[in-house]
Amino acid sequence: MPLNKVKAFLDANHVKYVIISHSKAYTAQGIAAVSHISGKELAKSVILKLDGALAMAVLPASYQVDLAAFKRAVGVREALLATEREFKQHFPDCETGAMPPFGNLYGIPVYVDESLTEDQEIAFNAGSHYELIRLSYEDYDRLVHPEVLSFSSARALAHV
Repeated sequence: MPLNKVKAFLDANHVKYVIISHSKAYTAQGIAAVSHISGKELAKSVILKLDGALAMAVLPASYQVDLAAFKRAVGVREALLATEREFKQHFPDCETGAMPPFGNLYGIPVYVDESLTEDQEIAFNAGSHYELIRLSYEDYDRLVHPEVLSFSSARALAHV
């Protein structure tokens, strides 16, 4: 069911994509492992609160959001991780924590870490903990028009 909204959007925009089914996994690194996709090519969506407003940060699964860098890059006073309670209702057709990186479909601005733009293809949660979608980064960028910034670190494990 969660796949339907994203799939319909991709189909309506004539995008070539592949659906990858995998055993249930909840963390981005766990999904990368069970689906045999590099943590650099698996895009994860992290929901933030920027001066109280929700925003979606999209970055490689093997990276972490550096909140201080994000705050500087966006020019806000406060950048915090949103709690599940704060964002769950904004993604009614998605399993919690499995939101696809299409904040534009949910009225939420999208920020992509520049490291993700280096990938020819990206894969991401399709709204569930057992399905991914893989498509070209070029198509993703064309459909979402995310703001590209530098806000992640491969080593900043304490931030997210």
